[in-house]
Amino acid sequence: MKLMFIGAAHEVTGSCHYLEACGKHILVDYGMEQGINVFENVELPVQEALIDYVLLTHAHVDHSGMLPLLYARGFRGQVLTTEATTDLCSIMLRDCAHIQMQEAEWKNRKAKRSSQMSVVEPLYTMEDADGIIRKLVPCEYGQRIELCEGIDIRFTDIGHLLGSASIEIWITEVDKTKKIVFSGDIGNLNQPLIKDPEITKDADYVVMESTYGDRLHSEERIDYVAELAKIIQETFDKGGNVVIPSFAVGRTQEMLYFLRQIKMDKMIKGHEDFSVFVDSPLAVEATEIFNRNINSCFDEEAMELVKQGINPIRFPGLKLSITSEESKMINFDNEPKVIISASGMCEAGRIRHHLKHNLWREECTILFVGYQAIGTLGRAILEGAEMVRLFGEPIEVRANIQTIPGLSGHADKNGLIAWLGGFEEKPRRVFIVHGEDGVCKSFAECLKVEYGYRTYAPYSGTEFDMATDKLLFEASPVPVKKKAVIVSGVYSRLVAAGKRLMAVIERNQGGTNKDLAKFADQINALCDKWDR
Repeated sequence: MKLMFIGAAHEVTGSCHYLEACGKHILVDYGMEQGINVFENVELPVQEALIDYVLLTHAHVDHSGMLPLLYARGFRGQVLTTEATTDLCSIMLRDCAHIQMQEAEWKNRKAKRSSQMSVVEPLYTMEDADGIIRKLVPCEYGQRIELCEGIDIRFTDIGHLLGSASIEIWITEVDKTKKIVFSGDIGNLNQPLIKDPEITKDADYVVMESTYGDRLHSEERIDYVAELAKIIQETFDKGGNVVIPSFAVGRTQEMLYFLRQIKMDKMIKGHEDFSVFVDSPLAVEATEIFNRNINSCFDEEAMELVKQGINPIRFPGLKLSITSEESKMINFDNEPKVIISASGMCEAGRIRHHLKHNLWREECTILFVGYQAIGTLGRAILEGAEMVRLFGEPIEVRANIQTIPGLSGHADKNGLIAWLGGFEEKPRRVFIVHGEDGVCKSFAECLKVEYGYRTYAPYSGTEFDMATDKLLFEASPVPVKKKAVIVSGVYSRLVAAGKRLMAVIERNQGGTNKDLAKFADQINALCDKWDR
């Protein structure tokens, strides 16, 4: 019953935890690191081909984004997650692969122009994304599932994103049963569309996030619909467009929810028939997935609309842009309009084209509705940059730059404490992860001193034995060193295939002599062909 912390340890992204129990190797999440990383993550303790299962809390890439690489390196087990997460991953992981391949192509073109000989390969390919998508196994909320002999699991709605879940795991070894709960990302209360987080009643051990463990959301609830309507009215009256850089999954659908209400209540005077363009193929696909999961994931307020025959995120004037030509035509329409486009931090995608056409216009508004990381174009604009470069061209920032604060899919400090307080008895230990270094420390101390929990904030590499309730290894922080870019080329795929072959050999131990001899002959024949 060994638990090992791999990623999102004293950091916010790259979530990954490892369980070894009942002879199985299990990962909970395998996410991509984003932004500035402070500490090194340890390698997985076993080869990727030996991993039996992945349990996935939700589709955001800091929890799911490295799954295609896992497949590329030989993993062929099952990825169990909720039905909605399965749907979202089917588009998001392909989108991630597309971005990896585009970036590699761009770097190679740049290297060729400067006469550099090195060739950059993408971290993983579309083939890898398709491969891992075929391994996704959809599970229903609330259903206790036998994963294998000695291990049961259950997914519970955690209210962070469509399909997001906390995961309960029961492990029985030698007549001893322990239960561990992974919180995933705990949702904020009273979000539009999706339900509030559900509590879990009991656990021996809890691994919980702490993203906002040091801050509180505004106690005064902001009327987002009124704020958005005010910005739209003022901009349209000047003859400008409202451009909203938005994350394709989650935030875009929330904005559509608000805009439907604005339309229904006729809050924009003189422009009642205004158009709303969603210009992001990923956002369009994600919106369709939201529509398919209405009954299982939407909250009571949204379901009341559904019962009245109203789709909460569709309305007259909504226009979905799929092709490049449709995207280009938006900027030839002179009528005031709302344009929602990805990426949310303006680092890539079609939003950059819309900024090029609207940033220099004093009558337009650029409205930020999500977090802008340090070093991103969105952050630079929000902090008052007077000029930015887009597609090699300098663009003056003359548009009105606005933000609507308080929109967050994460619970604040009180929300996190409330979720933990839902357990009927205090867990034996609470492990604090998925927060910045200082936040992990301060939140763990708060829970310990003020609420009496036995807490621990592990660094990457820490190992814990649930059977004996003891730390096996207490890792120390290892600062990130500047690394050369290492990419998974064709030879790396060959090495991964070799590791997978060894994993298959180990799994066939105990087979019949006839079958093992046949297997050995096939391997030797392959070696004879390629041994040079």
